[in-house]
Amino acid sequence: MNGANETEKTTSLPAKRRVVMVTGPSGAGRSSALNVLEDAGFEAIDNLPLRLLPTLLDGPGEHRPVALGIDARTRDFSTDAVMDILARLSDRSDLSVELLFLDCSAEVLLRRFSETRRRHPIAEGGPPSVGIDREIALLSPLKARADVLIDTSSLNVHDLRAEVERWFAPDGKHHLSVSIQSFSYKRGLPRSVDMVYDCRFLRNPHWDASLRDANGKDARVAAFVAEDPRYAPFAEQVLELSKLLLPAFREEGKSNISIAFGCTGGQHRSVALAEEHALRLAQLGWQVSIRHRELERQHEG
Repeated sequence: MNGANETEKTTSLPAKRRVVMVTGPSGAGRSSALNVLEDAGFEAIDNLPLRLLPTLLDGPGEHRPVALGIDARTRDFSTDAVMDILARLSDRSDLSVELLFLDCSAEVLLRRFSETRRRHPIAEGGPPSVGIDREIALLSPLKARADVLIDTSSLNVHDLRAEVERWFAPDGKHHLSVSIQSFSYKRGLPRSVDMVYDCRFLRNPHWDASLRDANGKDARVAAFVAEDPRYAPFAEQVLELSKLLLPAFREEGKSNISIAFGCTGGQHRSVALAEEHALRLAQLGWQVSIRHRELERQHEG
């Protein structure tokens, strides 16, 4: 009996909050790595002053993993300061702290700076090679301390994503959020949408006086639109296309995809299709948000 109680106490201990500190020479891919970690569900923060890190991690009730970008431009940066804060955070029983160091050869870094014509942040007006050599020497103790070391010299952006996800993303995958929206063609296409479906071929509830003032979120309107014999095959084909494309977009490294449904007024058919598609994707496990542009405008008015 006592043994069972002890086991219960052990298994009920709260999980440690994961903290990944990301550093490395400028041009080695630190920003890209932070983007990957953010897509994997981490709260990504770049160049936060070191003295503020403990305060950040003491937020009440917050257990989301954190990725912290640190480099020579970080306010109050020094190798000793980073080593000290690593030691202090690692001593905390509620945190699991790792240092990810992105390394790169000086030759490749110089080529990257030459291709982009960027000024090296610590070259102090000199050529990039001066800043590169200075920064590599400055960061060498952190490289030796790293829990995870990734050499990006021969990696492209997709290779880097795969390597970071291998170490830090659950099941080696990052999150893909899907935005579903409805709109009116009269007001033009929404900005920055990835896929658009025209619903104007479906029967229009506008011509039914009892439905005209309702919208596609109303069960009566949704049923009216669904009675069109073309509705079911269209909705099914759209779903099959999303089931094919969304995993491919996620593998490619996209973190957000927007799918829009349009009709004449943006009130009936497009809303009904958007609601249906969002529900089906959510049932399949996708992270989905939904908005109805024209209904929002009516509410604002």
